[in-house]
Order: sequence, then structure tokens, then C-alpha cells
Amino acid sequence: MSEQATFCSIDAICEHLSEHRYITDQSLATVIYLSYHLHKPIFLEGEPGVGKTEVALVLADILATQLIRLQCYEGLDANSALYEWNYPKQLLRIKMDEQCGLSPEEMGQVIYSEPYLIKRPLLEAIQSSQGSPPVLLIDELDRADEEFEAFLLEILSDFQVSIPEIGTLKATHKPMVVITSNRTRDIHDALKRRCLYHWIDYPDLDKEMKIIQARVPHLEESLTHQVAIFMQNIRQEDLLKKPGISETLDWAEALLKLHRSVLDEETVAQTLGCILKYREDILKFKSSIWADPDKREHLLTSYSNHHDG
Repeated sequence: MSEQATFCSIDAICEHLSEHRYITDQSLATVIYLSYHLHKPIFLEGEPGVGKTEVALVLADILATQLIRLQCYEGLDANSALYEWNYPKQLLRIKMDEQCGLSPEEMGQVIYSEPYLIKRPLLEAIQSSQGSPPVLLIDELDRADEEFEAFLLEILSDFQVSIPEIGTLKATHKPMVVITSNRTRDIHDALKRRCLYHWIDYPDLDKEMKIIQARVPHLEESLTHQVAIFMQNIRQEDLLKKPGISETLDWAEALLKLHRSVLDEETVAQTLGCILKYREDILKFKSSIWADPDKREHLLTSYSNHHDG
């Protein structure tokens, strides 16, 4: 199917995401539709593990194009994100050219050319040679410094970069850009204004069950229902890190590998590390949540129709 047909409507996007095992709603599909047709980046925020990064991965699969990922971290700078020169290769070429009697000007023209350029993710996205534009994932932008965020504004505006020794390199077609943030710090309004914004929340019970069924299809339906109820309820507890959908899927996969058909007290105790990742949360769960018979029964069997907003 052509790219135009894939993005011809919001319903078509929902359908293609579902075919690639990503369960979404109309609001996110609308943002993806508008991003494609308006050529604007998507800015996704939400708690860790709710499926923000997966949006970019699935879009690259749907479009059958390259995924270029820039993983952000503290101290990330332009050299690491855009380009740098391959100094060892340049030095080796200089030594070879000295024997040939080349002038410094001639050496400079040789060593400051594209064969000696190390392309980092942003330049790679600008210069992608594939037939269709890539999907550029700028993951966990909130981990990078504010200085890098300011640098990113220039790139996202025109998708071009000026390299003094070479000139200006500009994208023929803008890549589809997905930016994610876990909201460990606020992202500046200037960047958000250049994007289409969407908050990905924890799924409700029905959506969580559909996600498990799509991603772990061989899990028994009754166990899928139990897992989804447990996860909905555990997120209502006061924990340092509430488990996201990625923990749900890890747990479902683990239960499948363990050949479990029911979620009982022993199974929960043995697989707790699949869903809780902080020692303090595990201790609290064991001492005050799981130790209470009423809470234990509630986690395993009943569903409160509310979740974090």
C-alpha cells in the first residue's frame, strides 16, 4: 500500500497501527495524521513505559523506512548529535599526502570532505539517501541540557546545517520527527510551539487488555484479564514508580514462559520484579499492600473504574 493511502485518513492510521500491534485511540492517530500532512514534529510526553518510543518504531515499520534514533543524555552536544570529523582518518591521509608533495590548501580540500565526515543522527536524517524520508526519533529530550534544546530549534526549523568546510546541507524531504519526554524537567515553550503535542496516559482496562492480546497473543484470555486488572489497581497505590505498559508486557511474557494459567498469590510473589523496579516499592508492596488480605483480594479480582489522568 502506498504511503499516501496509509495516511489518507485518521481511521486508516488507527488500522495500520493496530496491524503493527500498536493499540491507540483517535486523539493520537489525529496527531500522527496532522504531523504527516503538516510536516511538523510530534512531541510526546507521558510516564516512562507508556509507549512513546514505540510510536516512532511502529511508524518506521508502517512507512517501510529507516528509523534514525538520537538517544538524549546529560551533556549531549552538537558534535555527538550532528557531526564530527574523523581525525584519525584525516591524520593518516595527511601523512600519505605529505609524501606526494601536496600543498596545505590541497590537503585541506581533501581531508575536509564528506568521506572524512562522521554523520551523527541529525545529519544522517538530513542526508538520508533512501527513497522515502526516515523517521527521526529524538528520545527522552528531557535528559539533555537546555543548551542542546536551543540548538535543536534551528535544526527542526529548516532541517539544514551549515558545515564551514563543506557548505550548507539541506534535507530534500523533511523526515517524520517524533520527540519524547518523560517530563523529568520542563521542555521550553519555543520547542513545543514547533511541534504537535500529545500526552500518552496509562491505558484504561479495555485498552490494556487489547494491548496484551496484541503483543502476547498466546496468553490465556482469563489470565490476560487478571493481569490487566492487577495493573490497573497497582497504579492506584502510592509508589515511587508506577508500572507502565512495558512492565505489563514484560510480566505477561514472563507468565507465558512460566506456563501459568492463573494469577495467584504465589505467582505474584515470584514475579514481582517484572513490574516493580524500586526496592522501596517492593518493600512497601510486601509489607503494607500484599500483607493486607482485603487489598490483596482487590488487586487480584476487582477493578476500580478510575486511573491516573
